[in-house]
Amino acid sequence: MDKHILIVAGGKGVRMKSEVPKQFVELNCKPILMHTIDAFSANSLVDQITLVIPNGYMSFWKELCEKHHFHATLNIIEGGPQRYHSVKRGLSMIPNNALVAIHDAVRPFITKELLNTGFEIAIKKGNAIPAIAINESIREVSGSLSKAADRNVFKIVQTPQFFHASLIKKAYLQPFNKRFTDDATILEASGQQIYLFDGAPSNIKITSPEDLKLAELFVNIN
Repeated sequence: MDKHILIVAGGKGVRMKSEVPKQFVELNCKPILMHTIDAFSANSLVDQITLVIPNGYMSFWKELCEKHHFHATLNIIEGGPQRYHSVKRGLSMIPNNALVAIHDAVRPFITKELLNTGFEIAIKKGNAIPAIAINESIREVSGSLSKAADRNVFKIVQTPQFFHASLIKKAYLQPFNKRFTDDATILEASGQQIYLFDGAPSNIKITSPEDLKLAELFVNIN
């Protein structure tokens, strides 16, 4: 089965407090999104990369590519009003008989090991979702009240999330629901069982200035 990457870069990134959407903020003198694309382009397993960018930003992206001499081979499509709509548009470019890994544009530290493992599990089980343990104490909050919760029964879910394309495309035929915060939730709502595997703590999502500082440390270490 061909292995496709669908990078979702359709968000605005209000929490980053930047003039441009967070995926275009520079990390080590290059937009975060370009780091993410490079990570997948360097993996020989990947057959095709599809990029979903914010509506109205196609010209801006082309200008960035010229500025940074960035020439990755991509399919590019503009996104919709919500992540759900952006992914759905991107999936329209993926063949039904392929595997697809759907990834947040602002997670540039994807490892070869995580990508390989995700595809291997998805081939066998239809999906594979990376998740990591919660190391902090957590509490369940209701209004002004809270109570202790068992962190051992929760996981933090990451991307890329891996699927048989036909299964996730069928799941996306469901109408939009605000509880659809990731692709695994949408597949689960269609009646499919979800299969987790160990993610990577380094696979951080850069959504705030504090995250960006941490990412800069990762880049300097590597």
